[in-house]
Amino acid sequence: MAAKIRLRRVGKRNQPSYRIIVVDSRKDGRGDYLELLGNYNNRMQPKVLEVNAERAKYWIGVGAQPSDTVRSLFKQKGIL
Repeated sequence: MAAKIRLRRVGKRNQPSYRIIVVDSRKDGRGDYLELLGNYNNRMQPKVLEVNAERAKYWIGVGAQPSDTVRSLFKQKGIL
């Protein structure tokens, strides 16, 4: 299975926040996801990034590819 780790936009209009999810790359990213890894809110000061690092490392270990944005967020947290 080809999995991707990506952001999913949630929240009200003009007030976005994001969920970090694992999704099957063959499926629509707006549908079901395999696992919720954390949250990212870039509107708060300071920006809020909550990630389950253990599960993120597991998914990367089994071959899930993070998107460019998620990769940079993981580097900030020290996961990659």
